[in-house]
Amino acid sequence: MAKSNNDFFIDFEKLSRNRTILLVGRNWAFIFLTFMLILFSFLGKNFFSLKNFNNIILGVSSLLLLASGETFVIISGGIDLSIGFVMGFVCISSSIIMRDLNAAGYSPIISMMTGSLIGLLLGLIPGFINGFFVAKLRVPPFIATLGMWGIANGLAWRLCEGFPVGFLPLQVRDVGNAYLAYFSPKKGFSFLIKPELTEREDILNLVKVIPIPILLITFILIIFAFILSRTRFGQHTYAIGGKVDAAIRAGINVPLHLIKIYIISSFFAAAAGVLLVFKLNMGVHTQYTSSYELFAIAAVVIGGASLTGGKGTIWGTLIGVLLIGTLNNGLMMMGLPIFYRYIATGCILIIAILIDQFFPELVHRE
Repeated sequence: MAKSNNDFFIDFEKLSRNRTILLVGRNWAFIFLTFMLILFSFLGKNFFSLKNFNNIILGVSSLLLLASGETFVIISGGIDLSIGFVMGFVCISSSIIMRDLNAAGYSPIISMMTGSLIGLLLGLIPGFINGFFVAKLRVPPFIATLGMWGIANGLAWRLCEGFPVGFLPLQVRDVGNAYLAYFSPKKGFSFLIKPELTEREDILNLVKVIPIPILLITFILIIFAFILSRTRFGQHTYAIGGKVDAAIRAGINVPLHLIKIYIISSFFAAAAGVLLVFKLNMGVHTQYTSSYELFAIAAVVIGGASLTGGKGTIWGTLIGVLLIGTLNNGLMMMGLPIFYRYIATGCILIIAILIDQFFPELVHRE
């Protein structure tokens, strides 16, 4: 005799109480990341090396910032599609300011600090507008942020006219590509200051340890992870994502809180844009930043956040970003075309959404 639906749910409840199943369900992304590290170490030439791990971390640094801001939005029950082009807009704006101040004779430090600060401030504006439309005018987050997606794209395009912005201070590249320590078999260890090497073999053998931008990003993530998990602001964010009506009855100023959430998302996008300037030593055309918002959303969901709101963590998002970065890097080192990387990322995202939709008891802690 076939089991009824009720029988199925009873069996599933028993399954969800199994500690091993719970452990795997709640940490499946980390387990899959570990599996990929082992697999690519055998299949990818020179994959398991400090140099390649540095490449992975630096490669996902901008995505990590975008996804961290997106985490706040998704936990609150919304979505922000504008972050990719906000990053591009800030990247172009900051680089133009740095270039013009440098050309006017200002010192490199003044040029870089002014360009970075103004870029960060400009990046807050889209977040405020997004939050105002979503919270005050009740525009669906998808529509409001999609509109800002187009506006930021158009503004960046107009500013750079479709071309990269160059002629920045030479120190920009030095700052963006600095490491905490260097080791040369010829000159030994040196901290912060890259040793001067002339021989090609010595340059190739130089070991770089911990990129400085990653230290700054880690510091930012620790602060916002603490805010999300240990403060009243974080509790209110989860409450709004869980059930808006209950949050209102609890006395939370939901509209103001949502505006702050979207400003945080925009701040992270702006920080990613400034970081991109220092990494590339130029302001890149905004099309370079297209699709970043999709990968950021994918990383947040893969990291355990629920698209319905109320669930997610910064550290889960970090795992999701590393998973995507490792997957892309491993497939690239195996010599596979880029479209395979998009297909693989899409498949993992679909798996994450299916797990969230059909087995939420396994992946979300109460």
